[in-house]
Amino acid sequence: MNAKQGDRLATGVIYTLVGVVIATLVFLLGYILFQGVPHISWRFLTTASSNMTAGGGIRDQLFNSLYLLVLTTIISVPIALGAGIYLSEYAPHNAVTSFVRSAIEVLSSLPSIVVGLFGYLVFALKFNLGFSVLTGAIALTVFNLPILTRNIEESLEDVPNLQREAGLSLGLSRWRTTTKIVLPTAIPGILTGIILSAGRVFGEAAALIYTAGQSNINVSYTDWNPFNASSFLNPMRPAETLAVHIWQLNTEGVTPDAKAISAGASAVLIIVILLVNLGARGLGGLVYRRLTGKQAKGAA
Repeated sequence: MNAKQGDRLATGVIYTLVGVVIATLVFLLGYILFQGVPHISWRFLTTASSNMTAGGGIRDQLFNSLYLLVLTTIISVPIALGAGIYLSEYAPHNAVTSFVRSAIEVLSSLPSIVVGLFGYLVFALKFNLGFSVLTGAIALTVFNLPILTRNIEESLEDVPNLQREAGLSLGLSRWRTTTKIVLPTAIPGILTGIILSAGRVFGEAAALIYTAGQSNINVSYTDWNPFNASSFLNPMRPAETLAVHIWQLNTEGVTPDAKAISAGASAVLIIVILLVNLGARGLGGLVYRRLTGKQAKGAA
């Protein structure tokens, strides 16, 4: 076998493996959407769930998932951004930073059920937060922070050093060079990490069973005061998410249409994650163009 034949063989193998991955993904998404989309309706999305009778919806679970996603992002992104900037631009290369990076790698591989139990023991019991949206958001921050920090650090390190040297040669401080030159260039990679972590957060179930809880209280969607117990914005109320609801329907569901509700909720979960990904990609491209004046690679 000559070099050209070997190259063709290797290329064929790579294309075959990529095709298998894409076909598997398309099959899984197609199966979930095919089974669930017929059960989705406006009533299904805007009706409260039912524990005993048929005809329930996923209104509260869908909102709880989005609410938890927003709170987790608000908490985790600033912390991860600061940690990533420090590790990439300021931290010296010594044993301490090597240990920190190793700790981040270890934390990023923790099973979500372990994070959930940690959140339950520390935040729900020790800090007396109970089963609440806030407890779930903090637990998801612990779950999400290592991966997000590592992604931001790698995105910043991918920026060529020539850009840093150009900023410093113009008399800019390291901080202004980082915030005005390096950070805008790294925005596409950072947004990709945020998008991927958002998908993980939105679809997480194990960590939320022990933190946000498996039940809902009757809330008013017209009460915008988060300090009221009946407000839908109250972060101290228990909140069953969409992923937890799907798990509960398939393990403990007693309603006659539990399978149909589970299929519809699964399809909604997939559709929302796809919309978040596409919307965030478009937003990332817009922000990148505003900050740099040029088109981001792969931006919508």
